[in-house]
Amino acid sequence: MFTGIVQHMGRITAATPTPAGVRLTVDPCGWSHEPARGDSISVSGACLTVVEVRPGAWGFDAIPQTLARTTLGSVAAARGVNLEHAVLASTPMGGHIVQGHVDGLGRVASIQTSGQWRVRIEPPEESARFIVAQGSIAVDGVSLTVADAAADGAWFEVALIPETLARTTLAALAVGDAVNIEADHLSKLIAREVARQMALRPSPSGRDR
Repeated sequence: MFTGIVQHMGRITAATPTPAGVRLTVDPCGWSHEPARGDSISVSGACLTVVEVRPGAWGFDAIPQTLARTTLGSVAAARGVNLEHAVLASTPMGGHIVQGHVDGLGRVASIQTSGQWRVRIEPPEESARFIVAQGSIAVDGVSLTVADAAADGAWFEVALIPETLARTTLAALAVGDAVNIEADHLSKLIAREVARQMALRPSPSGRDR
């Protein structure tokens, strides 16, 4: 589990095909965190397991499902990534509960940089119904508050403060870019429970649905 508070920016230096998918090599770019093999790291919102640790080079194996559902399937060398290690008992919960299980790819529809920096994103269909104004969202692993959202789920907007722009890769976004989206896990749980309870309610005729 993660909080969506990015701890460092790294850089993908290699994406090597393997029989199981792709071996990603990430340069942590001086991050002081020292992971061990088997540790979990959020790489731009995708929870990956450390399989190799060398100075300036951490290895992660990305399987086909991860490659299909995230931007990691189209990574290029030298691409910046947001890094966060898994939550520890001492970790402040400064963001929200982020699992690192990306729902799918969103698409940057527009960016406003004059005055307030605001980004409009078209979410993947599977997560659109969980996104509400003032709710939480993870974009490329960054915990953000939804500033506004279309009633039909076609888009949502986030406002980025200077600190977020300085500490994450979001400042480099351009219109048309794909981003990893993970809707708020609590919203998913509530929606699933409501759907379950509705299915158990008796129909108007008195018969169970």
